[in-house]
Amino acid sequence: MNWLESLLWDPSSVAHIVCLYAFVISVGVLLGKIKIFGVSLGVTFVLFTGILMGHFGFTGETHILHFIREFGLILFVFCIGLQVGPSFFSSFKKGGMTLNMLAVGIVALNIVVALSIYFIDGNIDLPMIVGILYGAVTNTPGLGAAQEALNQLNYTGDPIALGYACAYPLGVVGIIGSIIAVRYICRINLKKEEEELNTQEADMKHMPHMLHLEVRNEAIDGKKLIQVKDFLGRPFVCSRIRHEGHVSIPNQDTQFHIGDQLFIVCSEEDAEAVTAFIGKEIQVDWEKQDTPMVSRRILVTKSEINGKKLGSMHFRNMYGVNVTRINRSGMDLFADPNLVLQVGDRVMVVGQQDAVERVAGVLGNQLKRLDSPNIVTIFVGIFLGILLGSLPIAFPGMPTPVKLGLAGGPLVVAILIGRFGHKLHLVTYTTMSANLMLREIGIVLFLASVGIEAGEHFVQTVVEGSGLSYVGYGFLITTIPLLIIGIIARLYCKVNYFTLMGLIAGSNTDPPALAYSNQASGNDAPSVGYSTVYPLTMFLRILAGQMILMIIKLQLQFLPHKLFYITHSLVNAQYR
Repeated sequence: MNWLESLLWDPSSVAHIVCLYAFVISVGVLLGKIKIFGVSLGVTFVLFTGILMGHFGFTGETHILHFIREFGLILFVFCIGLQVGPSFFSSFKKGGMTLNMLAVGIVALNIVVALSIYFIDGNIDLPMIVGILYGAVTNTPGLGAAQEALNQLNYTGDPIALGYACAYPLGVVGIIGSIIAVRYICRINLKKEEEELNTQEADMKHMPHMLHLEVRNEAIDGKKLIQVKDFLGRPFVCSRIRHEGHVSIPNQDTQFHIGDQLFIVCSEEDAEAVTAFIGKEIQVDWEKQDTPMVSRRILVTKSEINGKKLGSMHFRNMYGVNVTRINRSGMDLFADPNLVLQVGDRVMVVGQQDAVERVAGVLGNQLKRLDSPNIVTIFVGIFLGILLGSLPIAFPGMPTPVKLGLAGGPLVVAILIGRFGHKLHLVTYTTMSANLMLREIGIVLFLASVGIEAGEHFVQTVVEGSGLSYVGYGFLITTIPLLIIGIIARLYCKVNYFTLMGLIAGSNTDPPALAYSNQASGNDAPSVGYSTVYPLTMFLRILAGQMILMIIKLQLQFLPHKLFYITHSLVNAQYR
């Protein structure tokens, strides 16, 4: 039975470590599916399962656990960055700026409350309060980044995962409770909020709008399409034209005449101006035509197309087709000539059958190509991210340079690659399922490692130590900022309550709170609010903990030297 003993207890055995991780992850994920009052903790149960196994003495060699933990963290954070990268900068536009500023306020107040507790209590370590902070805001990537920062500082105290584990469960409850509390404090009528939401004009100016127009403006009679575009000064695509019963695809030299019927695609904000300038809207059956014409969505799968502007492809001149709109990540975009094509885009092409087939050959239109993962981009990005994370960054007044670390570096690089990778002809497209798989593998490996390492001291901390106070501190860190910003957002910024629900959930990157919000609202407003603030919040959460630990820890470390220097200078000045 030596083989069984080695499998169960030998920390240096590869089989033991693999079995331990497999058990912890599988049991944790299964437990995470259990819902209490419609709310579940998800993969966080992997952490608690790891703590339980670590408590009973199931562990592995320290350097192996550290490697698995850091690799899982890098994988998770990088995939998060790739996911939020395309929308990271656009989230600051227009109404998104207000929501993001409110989310920044929540993040800042979380830090203020946590540091206040740290200085008022006086008996709690700074790393532990950071662990409590991340448990209170249910942000696991931030915990990983803080853990990595502590490794740089050679921290040897209690594992910060203990504070995280104590604060997390009540953190989820506190977030959902804050959403409910804001509703009653501000006396919000849900039916009225839904009516207001329905009457609000959605900000869809970037979306394509299709018009069927008849030319009535005598000023453009006999004018070419390019001249009409110049006169109007607004971009639009004339997809089809019916002149004297004959349907064709116009080019830049096609002349407009009174009575011509046009199929025009433009942006929502330009629709009224285009209609007023050309003529009036009519009902047209474009299927009744003498020339067989088709409209088809073509999938961009060739890597050489990635990063090219739509206008540079010259589809109309070279192939005799018009591109009316682009579908990207489920959203239709107006086919502006300056729009940059990316692998995974679906291009709506209108033209004759043979011409459309030629365009399909140019763009690729092979779904199998998208099924193949872009491994090169992922690992090039991780390589560059680790280089950036290892780069010392000097700040004025700081005795030691600060590093972004193994979490911050890959996150920043992934966001930049996700947004600007096409400019370097890097194919950043990854299917949602592939991204989710890599992300989930990374986070469960990290949580299992942290749990197994922290398990040895967990029970002692809770029972004999300050575990209960950690729970209380975490609840304060969760609720105080959410109530303050929630009331401000509602009373002063006039944010719709359903959008506010998504804002609160997104500012804590908390899927259980989002699930509750979607269930309670019955519309998409919480998801919109969540996705608007999620990229920036995730970025700030991951970097905030590292910065707190680096700055304060280093300042405290060198404070005695500074005080000695100041005292010595004053004494010398006195005797001069």
